[in-house]
Amino acid sequence: MLSNRLITLLTDFGLNDVYVGVMKGVIASIDQTLRVIDLTHQIPPQNITAAQFNLLNAYSYFPPETVHVAVVDPGVGGDRRAIVIELEDGFLVGPDNGLFTGLLDAKTVVQVVELTNRQYWRVPDPSNTFHGRDIFAAVAAHLALRIPVAEFGEVIDPATLAQSPIAPYKTTASGYQGKIQHIDRFGNVITNIPGRLVENKRWSVQIKKRSIPGCQRYGEVKTGNPLALVGSHGWVEIAVNGGDAHFQLRLNWEDEINLEIES
Repeated sequence: MLSNRLITLLTDFGLNDVYVGVMKGVIASIDQTLRVIDLTHQIPPQNITAAQFNLLNAYSYFPPETVHVAVVDPGVGGDRRAIVIELEDGFLVGPDNGLFTGLLDAKTVVQVVELTNRQYWRVPDPSNTFHGRDIFAAVAAHLALRIPVAEFGEVIDPATLAQSPIAPYKTTASGYQGKIQHIDRFGNVITNIPGRLVENKRWSVQIKKRSIPGCQRYGEVKTGNPLALVGSHGWVEIAVNGGDAHFQLRLNWEDEINLEIES
């Protein structure tokens, strides 16, 4: 007999309110044996780009067939679709608003279903402001219990799914141009430029009329000085040795950066 699938939760709900606990309660009400792991609930409110980054970078550390629920949903109650995506090695449940783009680019999609079968919702008439409770948590629980994906609604074309609000990096005459896709709690500013592009090269980052040297480790610059390096997540990031790049350099989500390769 196959075991139940693991569930993860990622939201922008924070921890001051009961929203996360309520979602877990819905899951437990369907089956108390289901296992739930919190990825994070501290995504900045309504920040789809940050949600996409965190989900993409957590996904590979979980066993195959894990059900990942991501609820950062500024369009809740509107026209955006509620979906489940079956990938080659796992499942995604949440709003169709672009937050799954990174994984869709990296993985093979088996099928996508719009969640129209109210039999698997918590209630037939959900709240217009809390689909995480009334739709996504309930669907995730049933999916973890191995209800087939096609049972949850109507199959849709993956090509119609919403795309990330942040454009991909692009190649320039001197290197690459990208944007800031996440800022972590240390104030490190993470770009959407893959670290593999600077392997074995001398490089720097240009942002807001400032040049920041490309390094391999924090200790290559003095405490309090900025540097650029490849983080443990595999993306080029801007940091301050012993400091907060977000605050010190006044950088923010989706700011444009240029990475220059030295000849």
